Amino acid sequence: MTLVRPAVAADVEEVCGLEAVSFPLDPWSPVLVGQAVEGSVPTLAVLVAEQEAAFAGYAVVSVVDVDAELQRIAVPEPLRRTGVAKELLAAVRVHAADGGAERLLLEVREDNLAARMFYERAGFTELGRRPRYYRDGATALVLATPVTMVP
Repeated sequence: MTLVRPAVAADVEEVCGLEAVSFPLDPWSPVLVGQAVEGSVPTLAVLVAEQEAAFAGYAVVSVVDVDAELQRIAVPEPLRRTGVAKELLAAVRVHAADGGAERLLLEVREDNLAARMFYERAGFTELGRRPRYYRDGATALVLATPVTMVP
C-alpha cells in the first residue's frame, strides 16, 4: 500500500538523491527542494510517497489560479510500474483541485516514451511543443488534462 503525504524537512535528502538520478541534466538543488518543502515558495508543494514507511518517490506541483503544473515526479527504478507514480499523480490532482486549479499541465521529453505512455493513460493530451527546451536540445511536449479527470 502506498501512502502519499506532504514532504517534511527529513525528506529533503532522499528527494534530492532521487532528483539527481531522475533528472541528471537539470536537478533541483537541495536549497530549492528545501525551500519548496518548508513552504518558502508559496506556489509549490512537494508530496512524498511511502511504502511500508520507506521513501518510494515524490512529486512537485505548482498551483497558480486555475492552472496547476506538475513540476517533477520521480519513483526509484525498482518501484517503477508498481502504481507509485499513479498514486502520486492522484494526490497531485487532489492538491491542485483543493487549490482551485481546473487544469493540470506538464512538460515531458519527446523522447521519453515510457513517461508519455503513463501520462496518456492518465488522460493527458498534447497542448504544444517546445523545441530545444532541455539542455541537451531535446524537445518538450506540453501536456494537459482537467484536474478532476480520473482515468
